[in-house]
Amino acid sequence: MTLRARAETFLLLMTVIWGSTFVLTKFILESASPFVYVAIRFTIASILFATLFYRKLRVISKNALIKGFILGVLLFSGFVLQTVGMKFTTASKSAFITGLMVVFTPIFQFIIEHKAPKQGNIIGVVFVAIGLYLLTSPQGSEFNIGDALTIVCAVLFSIYTVYIGIYGKIHDPAHLSFVQFVVTAVFATLAIPFLETARLNISSHFLLNLAYLAIMPTVVALYIMAKYQKYTTPTRSAIIYSMEPPIAAFFAFWIIGEQIGLSGVVGGVLILFGIIVSELSDVIFQRKFTA
Repeated sequence: MTLRARAETFLLLMTVIWGSTFVLTKFILESASPFVYVAIRFTIASILFATLFYRKLRVISKNALIKGFILGVLLFSGFVLQTVGMKFTTASKSAFITGLMVVFTPIFQFIIEHKAPKQGNIIGVVFVAIGLYLLTSPQGSEFNIGDALTIVCAVLFSIYTVYIGIYGKIHDPAHLSFVQFVVTAVFATLAIPFLETARLNISSHFLLNLAYLAIMPTVVALYIMAKYQKYTTPTRSAIIYSMEPPIAAFFAFWIIGEQIGLSGVVGGVLILFGIIVSELSDVIFQRKFTA
């Protein structure tokens, strides 16, 4: 297995973990207000990460602090918008709209890095975009403020994807991960008295969900992203991340019975096809060119 294939396998596993978070976040928001939840989640993540990687974190360069801060601002902004938006929309729909980052990522890669995606990537993105369009409106659901906030979240996450690929080639992923965790935790804490009425009801289910969300999709998944994103392109990774909506839809259906209908099934198939085309683009189009 090549280094890029190994990296993309880890990114796919990370996407499965992320797909499981939407339903759990809906449960969490029944017991905590959005900023309180984000602050607690990333504070726990910061402490756990510092405990696990304390040797690597003893010395962090000024440049790594700056780059981690930039990533932290993007992560905080996108994450808060997604979390607040989830108060007004369904878990499935939130995942589907967040998946639109696959459409925005090549645009920002071109703007930021001046790198045009390959032919196969473009074709893959087209199929994924169509699939996400079919998945975006579960039966009986209309566009609302939660959907609008989540669209902005998707834009910010696409910019985040490009920059973490750039910065990950220069700095230790542990440094970038820790700094962005701390930045997100601090910003969320500072925002609480200004942007919401704090609410927190602690129960055993809340603590179990919070523990999972703080460890698996935060410490584990974001570290994987910081470590392996640099071994693939933002466009290819965004295609992989587009698996998140159908995975989230599965969990939403399995746990709380959310329905996506026939169009959702068709959309999922198109997403998978787009991923395959993008992943095999080098082989398909190289053979065609050399034939």
